[in-house]
Amino acid sequence: MYMAHIHKKMKKGRPYYYVRETARVDGKPRVVNQVYLGSPERLLEMATFTGNIERLQVQEYGSLLLADLIEKEIGFAGIVDEVVGRDEKKTVPSIGEYFLYAVYNRMIDARSKRALPEWYKNTAIQHIRPVRAESLSSRHYWRMWERIDENGLRQVAEKLFSKLAAYRKISSECFLFDTTNYYTYMASDSESELARRGKNKEGKNWLRQVGVALLVSRDEKLPLYYQEYEGNRHDSKLFFNILDSVVAAMRNRVGTQAGLTIVLDKGMNSEDNMAILDSYNDIHFITTYSTYYAEELIQVKADRFRVVETEKNRRLAELGREDDRLSAWRTTGEYWGRKRTVVVTYNPLTATKQRYNFEKKLLRIQDSLFVMQDNVRRQKPHWRSKEQVQLRYEEVCAQLHLPDDLYTVELSQDQTRLHMNFRKNHYRINRYIDRFGKNILITDNMDWPTDDIVRASLDRYIVEEAFRQSKDDDLVSLMPLRHWTDSKIRCHILTCIVALAYLRILQIRLAEAGVAITASKAMDSMRTLHSCLVWQPRKRNPQRLIEEPDKLQAQILKAFGLKIKGGVLQDA
Repeated sequence: MYMAHIHKKMKKGRPYYYVRETARVDGKPRVVNQVYLGSPERLLEMATFTGNIERLQVQEYGSLLLADLIEKEIGFAGIVDEVVGRDEKKTVPSIGEYFLYAVYNRMIDARSKRALPEWYKNTAIQHIRPVRAESLSSRHYWRMWERIDENGLRQVAEKLFSKLAAYRKISSECFLFDTTNYYTYMASDSESELARRGKNKEGKNWLRQVGVALLVSRDEKLPLYYQEYEGNRHDSKLFFNILDSVVAAMRNRVGTQAGLTIVLDKGMNSEDNMAILDSYNDIHFITTYSTYYAEELIQVKADRFRVVETEKNRRLAELGREDDRLSAWRTTGEYWGRKRTVVVTYNPLTATKQRYNFEKKLLRIQDSLFVMQDNVRRQKPHWRSKEQVQLRYEEVCAQLHLPDDLYTVELSQDQTRLHMNFRKNHYRINRYIDRFGKNILITDNMDWPTDDIVRASLDRYIVEEAFRQSKDDDLVSLMPLRHWTDSKIRCHILTCIVALAYLRILQIRLAEAGVAITASKAMDSMRTLHSCLVWQPRKRNPQRLIEEPDKLQAQILKAFGLKIKGGVLQDA
């Protein structure tokens, strides 16, 4: 049995009111639905509405409005229907609209397909883009998504990215590329080519996972290419297979074939991949390089490094923290068969954090060695074999993600027992510490200034930020994948990529209007901007009134040329 009541919350000393629905779940009272009503002033406004009020219905409005405004500019639903086709006789939404309603939800409050009908019932979707909420059930989604295959999805993505590139007039000559993986709860016996076990970046190696590669324009920060792939495939092999497609995407989005650069992680720079990149005369690269294979570079003296011109370094200087600034040293060297520019960077703040964590791990290894030594001395079972003890030491190091040569472990066997001693390997420890805060960059842009190379590499955070957004529990929320077939997984991934692109467009529009907030914060703010349906006696149709926006909400609306006056949305 459901019960409703008015609930008051205090925020910064001011009361705000909600309607809460409660029900017993597993014998205990639980809040099953909550709708924001507004401040006391807003409640008074509704209570003193001219004429008698028979019934009120408060609906989520502002965030859905934002999502729809962006859709009107891009037209993703139309792109899907152009590729798949639309049956005009059908009363249910088109395939493109099914995708779009899922995109809207991913932009605002990511829910499962089963939860979509109930979520939409509490929104003003009928006012913004009319649809029967019941037609958005998971059953309808699975039936409609079966009508588009992998090739169709690729066509949709290509048309979408072309539209995005034209919409923002992509001027970037530098692109950022990276990969990540998303774990699933797919059972081991479920058939899937995509969901495979592999090294998971969340540490959930026992779960099947799906990989996604993403290309983002550096200046506009828009996704312009993606590819899902098997969860057990290594990044370098994946990059090898899709490199031609990535290069084509870069060329097509910019509309030029002159002097384009791709920024890569070290996981992509195999011999084969770099050979292919070298074969493109118009494509250059900046990639990181493992410090483990360049000991001579990381031992360069600190006095040869020079401070890099970056925004963060300027802020640190203003704060009087000059010693914390990022610095770099430049040289050349032969890598992958050709002469390249090499830049070694040093970040004192990163070095300090790494040193602190490293010393904690060293102590844990030392504590483990003392316990192991005592077990050997007491001749406990399973501690009498040199091989077994050595293996246990290596396991301790592996768990801490440290090499096993930081301590020298001496195991000797006489006629009666095993003996164990250990000591620090100071040489290897010091060489390990030399790497802290260091990063090696290699590029074939021989004429680029050092600062430009470093800044381009640092901007790889843009694609990493997109991945973090895709794993957010509330917005986008691509993970965990709860779909059980490859076709549905592919549809879900496309939905999330579109949501990422739309959120990025939102942030661009806000920045151009001088509203310095993230898309996430904008959506969070606009979720509290409600519309209210008011039924009056003897009137057949309700009147819709929109809540008076606060200062931030008014700024967001103004960025799109809109305002709310007298409860009505109108041009600013």
